[in-house]
Amino acid sequence: MQVKIQPSLRMGTFLLLLFLITSEEAHADFIIKNVELLIDPSSEVQRGTNVTLTCRAEISYSQGSHPNYTYIFYKDYNKPLKTSATDHLYLITDSRVGHSGRYRCAVVIEKQNKESSIKDLTVKGLQTPVLTVDKIRLTEGDDLTATCSAEGEIGSLTFFFKNASEELYSEATREHRIEQKLSLPGGTGNLFCQYSINLGSTIAFSDNSNLIKVNIQELEIKPVITVHPSTDVIEGDTISFSCTVDMLQQQNSELRIILVRGPTTLTNMTKNEYSMHAKANDSGEYECISQMGVIHKSSTVNITVQELFSVPVLSISPAQVFEGEYFIVTCQVNSFASERIQRDEIKYSIFRDDALLIREGSYSVTASKETNGKYTCKAEANVISKKSWSLVFEAKVFVSKPKITVDGPVIVGKPFRIYCHSDNGSLPIFYNLKRNHFNLNWTKVSSHHDEASFLATVSTPAEISSYWCEAKNNGPPKMSERLNASVIVPVGKPLLTVLPVPGNIKEGDNITLICGIPKGSPPISFRFYNSSNSHLHTATVTSNLSAYILTEVNRQHSGTYYCEAFNQAEETSQSDPITFKVGLAMWKKALIATFSMLLVALLVLFFMMRYKAKQGRETYSPPASQIAHGLDL
Repeated sequence: MQVKIQPSLRMGTFLLLLFLITSEEAHADFIIKNVELLIDPSSEVQRGTNVTLTCRAEISYSQGSHPNYTYIFYKDYNKPLKTSATDHLYLITDSRVGHSGRYRCAVVIEKQNKESSIKDLTVKGLQTPVLTVDKIRLTEGDDLTATCSAEGEIGSLTFFFKNASEELYSEATREHRIEQKLSLPGGTGNLFCQYSINLGSTIAFSDNSNLIKVNIQELEIKPVITVHPSTDVIEGDTISFSCTVDMLQQQNSELRIILVRGPTTLTNMTKNEYSMHAKANDSGEYECISQMGVIHKSSTVNITVQELFSVPVLSISPAQVFEGEYFIVTCQVNSFASERIQRDEIKYSIFRDDALLIREGSYSVTASKETNGKYTCKAEANVISKKSWSLVFEAKVFVSKPKITVDGPVIVGKPFRIYCHSDNGSLPIFYNLKRNHFNLNWTKVSSHHDEASFLATVSTPAEISSYWCEAKNNGPPKMSERLNASVIVPVGKPLLTVLPVPGNIKEGDNITLICGIPKGSPPISFRFYNSSNSHLHTATVTSNLSAYILTEVNRQHSGTYYCEAFNQAEETSQSDPITFKVGLAMWKKALIATFSMLLVALLVLFFMMRYKAKQGRETYSPPASQIAHGLDL
């Protein structure tokens, strides 16, 4: 079928094709082939050189078209330095080290964009900074204002103020100058400054600035420390410290003088003197510190304090004491300064749980629960008092009579566990298991929650009473009672008896199965079984035998029978099996005999009649003609 295109539709198609062709030519009338960045005069210049960056593009475009160009300059991948619709140049006048970096440019025409490759620009030569101060003469503790400047320098700068080799201050900034107040120690200062610039991967440092000498007048406030009567004293002596400074500065209201020992401030010495009664632990270094504003100076002295007497020693004897026994507590010092005191001038006190017991050097008493506690003592002479280390005393308790028990049932021939335990007694307690008068084993118990444990066996029930145990803890030993516990004898091998005896059992009889054991602790349980392991009967009795009756048995009762026995020993023993057959009843036997005899008689009669009949045929023989005639008939 032929399709006919309307004239209006044909015209629309033509216009659409014309628009597409025209549009394609509009977008294809130029192309950016290449973009290059040029650095003039060179990629490495000295500080102060004027540098020109030129973005040169190679573009092809149709004749008669006039594309619009846009030039963009970048540094170190940051935001654009410059964007221009006409200017392809970027000028750096009076270049500085801070202008060093990685540069590139891009050309944009409508939606087309092309970048140049990266070019490095290096500017060498940091300028020397200039240092100025507001004064060159000052007093220790005063501040001066210093200014360090590097005119025209750009970038990320860090300024440093130094006094000889000591750095006083540093600060990072993007400014080309910095001002700071500085404090200098007494003497002569040699001030200069320096700066560095961060170039990304490297840091460049400038030369040192000019040197400025500053004279600082030192404050004459160093204290003089004196000790009276001496730096070597004995406990109880009064020792005085005096701290003084130059008399001219002494009148200054800002001056403070303090006496310290380590981290502890002893006094703010407004009266310039400090006194104390010396103790042995007062030995060490003392420091006088004078302070005016932010300036402080110090002097030190070492003090040695000899003990008036040593720390008292508390002792308790004997080392182990049981309740009811005597013990003595003594307190004494091992050494004292004989040039100050005599031995009888030392007074003692004894304490229990911080409560005073006696003002003597010894204390004796009978040990009991009331005498248990923490003992300490104190020695005193002049104004010195010293305490001993404490001792905890606890009177030992004699062990009580132990109890002997067993764990679980005792079975003859099997091991069982015996326990021994005393309710009272100081630890450790030693337990000894005995059998009659022989020692079997021993163990030590160190906790009130534990019991002594031993393994034992018996071969007869009577042997259980041969065990007993002994307990002791450095006192007299205590004996337990003899062990009293029930003993279980495992069952022996059962014997099964059948009545009446096998061979005489007939249908209709009652059969008695009797299961008996030679030994075993009651109660005893008996089980009866037949040949197919069918359970027939169970009985629990207090004797050593049990019976089970099969009433009016028949032929199906024939088979093998056995029995089992067990008790609390939980060991089952089985008898040997017995097999018997149930015979026929007497009337059945008679009936069978009569029937058998009758059958025999009938068989005899049958054979006799057969025999007689056979004999008769052999006696009479008819002629052959008769036989033939008979056949014809």
